[in-house]
Amino acid sequence: MSYILVTPAKNEEKNLPKLIQSVVEQTIKPLVWVIVDDGSTDNTPNIIKRAREQYEWIQSIQLGTHKRDLSKHYAIVCNEGFNFAVKYCEMRHLEYDYIGLLDADMILEREFYSKLIKEFEKNPRLGIASGSVYYDINGKLTIEKDRDDMPLGGIRLWRRECFEETGAGFYIGYSPDAVSNVLAKLRGWETRRFDEIKAIQTRRTSSAEGLWKGYKYHGESAYFRNYHPVFALVKGIKYLLEKPHYIGIAYLYGYLSFFIKRAEKIENEEIRNYYFHQKYKEAMEYYMNKLREKLKILNSEVK
Repeated sequence: MSYILVTPAKNEEKNLPKLIQSVVEQTIKPLVWVIVDDGSTDNTPNIIKRAREQYEWIQSIQLGTHKRDLSKHYAIVCNEGFNFAVKYCEMRHLEYDYIGLLDADMILEREFYSKLIKEFEKNPRLGIASGSVYYDINGKLTIEKDRDDMPLGGIRLWRRECFEETGAGFYIGYSPDAVSNVLAKLRGWETRRFDEIKAIQTRRTSSAEGLWKGYKYHGESAYFRNYHPVFALVKGIKYLLEKPHYIGIAYLYGYLSFFIKRAEKIENEEIRNYYFHQKYKEAMEYYMNKLREKLKILNSEVK
């Protein structure tokens, strides 16, 4: 089983060498790995150049210089990499089974991709899967909690058939990874995140330009994807209870600012309907099932 890999990178001179080393040490290496230099102004281009010279399966493309953009630009950058990787394989008659996205601030365990591929082989309906993100806090790995049916954006693999059925890349808009999960579900594919498959993230999620801007973006994205206002409010309150507490204010500010000015929403009606009518029901059902599981465990321990 083979896979191709895409990494968007902008001014990642501190993180990229560790990422490259962790990919080079994988027990199953990618057929081709395309690193997309998104107009970096630091030493990132030279790091990529040295990696290409050392490993023939590493390729790269370079985009123009511009400010880091948290909205639609990320999807465009990723699609440049996906398109290049697919055409590269077509021209060289290289067959692949999976296509992956890997963010530049990750460090992977050695068997990361071999473990993910084994999960795909176990379940033919598994369309998108990821490992889980951990942070090294004082020498102890701490997991970033999330639902196990929501693959993370920056450490994911698509089954090739799922990738092609859901648009062969990212929908151009906010939170394209989340939208791709929804499209997979709507096409009958399963999506999973596996806690036992580990990636260490070298900075907190959504913190590349500061947590305020990152969580404001999440609020804007929730409006763009057509979150029900009540569900967005509940999610904002949830963030308010986390540390630092201002991320909840940033999230609600982002959502409300877009709501007030009636900003554009995702054009895909299928996606809009899912987020407005199904998302909160799905979340409620998920957490109720988790609560039932915990109650069963407590009952069994009491007995």
